Amino acid sequence: MGTRDDLLSAAKQCLAERGYARTTVRDIVATSGSNLAAINYHFGSRDALLSQAMVESTTEAVQQIIDTLADSDAPHPRDRLESFLHRLTVTFTEDRALWAANVESLAQALHSGDLRDGVSAKQQDARRSLAGMLLPDDADPDDNVGAVLLTLLDGLLIQWLLNPSVAPTANHITTGLRTISRAIK
Repeated sequence: MGTRDDLLSAAKQCLAERGYARTTVRDIVATSGSNLAAINYHFGSRDALLSQAMVESTTEAVQQIIDTLADSDAPHPRDRLESFLHRLTVTFTEDRALWAANVESLAQALHSGDLRDGVSAKQQDARRSLAGMLLPDDADPDDNVGAVLLTLLDGLLIQWLLNPSVAPTANHITTGLRTISRAIK
């Protein structure tokens, strides 16, 4: 790995250990074995580096779940969604620090145009991936479906971070969605 990759890897590690707000450039430099100037050279700023690290970490975590579902024999979208949500909530517990850092980075994006633009672009990618995960293989990904799923996941994440003991399960969500669907027909 080169210096850029070392910095990115170190930033991911620091985010998981310390969170977004508490990760300093000195933490990243110490973890990567690099120097302060390398952060500015390769990323322009601490926030740009942390933004990329956060987006990549979150994207990788969600993509791993989507990839395992691709190997699943669950033909019905309801079953795929329930399986996805279950696996996602498991990662909320196993990788709690990563997901907490994700929420912190969203708050930071309110104050940084570059960070906001980067997160927004990745959200568009996430919408397409999520719609593709749920819809049949021969369907065109529907941005409305992806938008609803991403909204659902963001809300679920917040609930799991605040109080996992009362956060909805995958079954609660799919049952609720079916009830809502019947009610708005």
